[in-house]
Amino acid sequence: MPGFEVLYQAAALCLTYPDDDFRARLPLLREAAPQLRGFTDHAAATEQGELQAHYVEVFDFKNRHSLYLSWWTDGDTRNRGMSLVRFKELYRAHGLEFTGEELPDFLPAVLEFVSRTGNMEMLTEHRDALDQLRSRLTAFGTPYACVLDAVCATLPPAPTGARR
Repeated sequence: MPGFEVLYQAAALCLTYPDDDFRARLPLLREAAPQLRGFTDHAAATEQGELQAHYVEVFDFKNRHSLYLSWWTDGDTRNRGMSLVRFKELYRAHGLEFTGEELPDFLPAVLEFVSRTGNMEMLTEHRDALDQLRSRLTAFGTPYACVLDAVCATLPPAPTGARR
């Protein structure tokens, strides 16, 4: 994963709710991760309240754009609990304790984990989910699709026969 640490950290920040801290970091994100310029240029040109409303519209109303990786594989079933435990165990195995307000499979948390550890296991395991999310964000017409484009471009292709 040489060279992708900064991209993953920047993508993690771009995929979280765009609060005032995000706005303050935006010039650094634009400089550090040129692969995300499609999104960061849009964010820089968009009024804060509009950007926040768009984030909520894209990610908070429907699971069709879920940022929770285990939702794509397990849906809202009992199996999802075990998947979440696997994420937490992976974090612990690398000396990290997941204490975020979000679930451990929240894509920005996973991207931050990968940027810190170099362990891409959960990204590659959920490659098909990332492709589905990217496709749906593209069809929705949101600049967030550019963030998924950049992340997916760093990953090996999904295995043949992966679920669509």
